[in-house]
Amino acid sequence: MNAVAQWLLFNVAPPLAHAYIRLLHRTMRIEVRGAEVLEAARRDPGQYVLCFWHSRFVLMPYCYPGPRIVVLSSNHRDGEVLVRILRRFGIEQARGSSTKGGATGLRQILRKVFQGCDVGLTPDGPRGPRRRVQPGVVAVARVTGLPIIPVTFSASPSRRLRTWDRTLLPKFFSKGVFVYGDPVFVPRDADAGTQEEKRLALES
Repeated sequence: MNAVAQWLLFNVAPPLAHAYIRLLHRTMRIEVRGAEVLEAARRDPGQYVLCFWHSRFVLMPYCYPGPRIVVLSSNHRDGEVLVRILRRFGIEQARGSSTKGGATGLRQILRKVFQGCDVGLTPDGPRGPRRRVQPGVVAVARVTGLPIIPVTFSASPSRRLRTWDRTLLPKFFSKGVFVYGDPVFVPRDADAGTQEEKRLALES
């Protein structure tokens, strides 16, 4: 990628993407199901880990009603673009991934949790396999003691992008729905077998 293309990618694409997502959201009629799960977690223990499939990320800035959340973003060039978009939504970042820089990312997340942040993770990101939970989200829940709250989003009409995760892209003026599932708790003393059980429970 030449210097001009890189400048456009990092400086023009993020504000355009941010404006597009905001406009898309404003045209949609969105229903919310299961929000009481978030309310319960906010009362006790006070923070939580939101978990969603990578293919649903486009509207996910609007699934979080709290004051501060940190997400894990990859160190790849595409990850930098995403970081610049999320900053415009007031979302904080830790840099790393489930495959490279994971330990660094985990330390940054723990530091942000100590500062009062909730956590947002895509357990099948950044490169898949699609809809397969990687162990990192279970590790974050075990170390922090926070519940994992799964959330998904769908819309009609919508289309699928030709990406590895088949990203869901709602159409303007479509109907959408956020659905929050029951929390998954991972004990701090969970052994490898228990962690695998929790991983599979979250995946299903």
